Amino acid sequence: MKDAEEYQKRHTSRWVTSILILIQAKLIDLASSSNSTVFAEPPILSLTEVRHLRRVVDHIPLRLWAVALIGFWERFTFWGLTAPWQNYMENELDSRNGIPGALGLGQAQATRIYCAFYIFYYISPLVFAILSDTRLGRYKTLCITTIVYVLGCAAVTATSFDRPLRAGLGLPGLLIGMLLVGLGGGGFKMLMVPFLADQYANDHPKMKTLKSGEQVITDRSLTLQYIFNLYYWVGNVGSLSWFATTIIERYVSFALAYMITLVSMVLATVVLFLGARWYIQVPPGGNILPTASRIIICASRNGFNMKRADPSYQLEHRGKSVPWSGQSVDELRRGLMACRVLLPFVMFYVCFDQMQNNLVSQAKQMQSGGIPNDMIPALNGIACIILGPIIQYLLYPFLYQRRIHFRPVARITTGFAFMALGMLYTAVLQHFIYSAGPCYSKPLACPHLWDTVKETPDGFSGQQGNYVNIWWQTPVYFFIGAGEIFALVTSLEYAQEHAPDGMKAIVQAISLVLAGFGSVFAMALTPIAHDPYLVALYSSIAVAMTVTTVIFWWLFHGYDEEEILKDNEAFGLDGTTDARKDEPGRQLDESILRSGPRPLSQNSMVTVTTYQELDAMRPQPVATGNMDNHGIRPLTPVREFSLQGGS
Repeated sequence: MKDAEEYQKRHTSRWVTSILILIQAKLIDLASSSNSTVFAEPPILSLTEVRHLRRVVDHIPLRLWAVALIGFWERFTFWGLTAPWQNYMENELDSRNGIPGALGLGQAQATRIYCAFYIFYYISPLVFAILSDTRLGRYKTLCITTIVYVLGCAAVTATSFDRPLRAGLGLPGLLIGMLLVGLGGGGFKMLMVPFLADQYANDHPKMKTLKSGEQVITDRSLTLQYIFNLYYWVGNVGSLSWFATTIIERYVSFALAYMITLVSMVLATVVLFLGARWYIQVPPGGNILPTASRIIICASRNGFNMKRADPSYQLEHRGKSVPWSGQSVDELRRGLMACRVLLPFVMFYVCFDQMQNNLVSQAKQMQSGGIPNDMIPALNGIACIILGPIIQYLLYPFLYQRRIHFRPVARITTGFAFMALGMLYTAVLQHFIYSAGPCYSKPLACPHLWDTVKETPDGFSGQQGNYVNIWWQTPVYFFIGAGEIFALVTSLEYAQEHAPDGMKAIVQAISLVLAGFGSVFAMALTPIAHDPYLVALYSSIAVAMTVTTVIFWWLFHGYDEEEILKDNEAFGLDGTTDARKDEPGRQLDESILRSGPRPLSQNSMVTVTTYQELDAMRPQPVATGNMDNHGIRPLTPVREFSLQGGS
């Protein structure tokens, strides 16, 4: 009887095993027919296989596109709302020169108010940043900012109708609206970057096979770069509202232009609230500001050296224990390093601010042909829409295929250079405006010419500026657009990646505070922001931006090299091989790759689980052996695996 039971158990076990084998075989067949396969177990891959796989952008989840849509409506609101402000403040309600206006404050005063708004817009997010990182979390804080934002848009809209304007409510209503929009819009802008990054939750690389049969590895760094460029591109599509509101402002009214932006912000708020259960909501990490403050104080007492705030150093050299970890010190050091890199953006924003005020006034001094002068800055959005895909899909892959690592500091330096070129072009253009008639260095200051301005059913026609066509401003906005893509988008990525987990919103807020300082300096320039000193103004800004670019590269270009070295050290690359240069013809000896203390040979196998390890195994050009057209050994066929469990 006992033998029969034992036989029955063995017989049943064999059937179960057979069934499991059949199921496993079926799953393998199904997986092999798809584009890529993901297994739960990390693979064992040879160094040669992993090092020569191309790194690609990961799949973008649908919820991230929804967040990008919110960003689209918010940017539609912001640029559509602020675009008419310079004319709204500068020109009179019934101006004889045919340029729309409402408050009649003049160029200098309007520019001061505009700059003051941006100062507040950039500085106010600090309150929301602390609230987000320590108390409410990013999503709840973001919801609060949108409500404040909507109230600001409503205040501007309600007081821009003809009756409130003639009753003297235009300026108070605008100032209240600026206060609320600056508070809500600044908080929204600061929180959207980390909230957007939260929606991409995959922290581990995966290996997959494309439809072409090529095997590649997903890369978090490339994916985040793509996400931020996508977000910025979508935002610039939204900024095309600039065209709509400035045309409506000229041919209908300011009130209708502002009402459209109010509706668009309501739409953004609705999409944000409806997705509450869908979005990834990272809880607040607790208040780490007291710990960060103690670490900084400890470092300042030790020669302002963050490494000396490390617990091991304090215990060995000071004989005392500290209540923080070495990891906390390292994260804070990286966050402070990011803030140092962002500091030169003060001058960048001085240049950027010219687009929203003085360049609008410059367009007014030119021959417009009936085009609203404050519509021309919308060309900046078009420039970003055109240049963004070219840079993302053509330039970056072109450089990557040739082992040219266009690291963050190099990209920011390039953006600074483009911004300097933009200001230089503006100065030259202003010189040509002053050199042209009929008013020369005093455009629009020829009263006898105002009689040639006639009102028609389509608006105004006649002499409106010196004999320089308004479209000569176009290159300025393309220079500024290139500067934004290279420098501004990279700064978002850099701040997000280098900030400690509990301070991501705070570091983003600090970057906006620096932009606020840029607006402070721009405001300081308003005493000379009028004719005939504008050539000197733009020339000074161009020189200052050029000097900033040179100093920035001189101070921080080593950070790019440190990034590469850190990636190499993460997998044990020592200094015997100059992996930083990646010059064609160099060969990386794989015997120097290490896993722990033991060196690995050519045929050694490793388990890859982090992006740092993948970066350490970046493809290197070789001097000998079978190579393809790019000087790289052909890929050895490998199996499809996930480099970390889960998808």
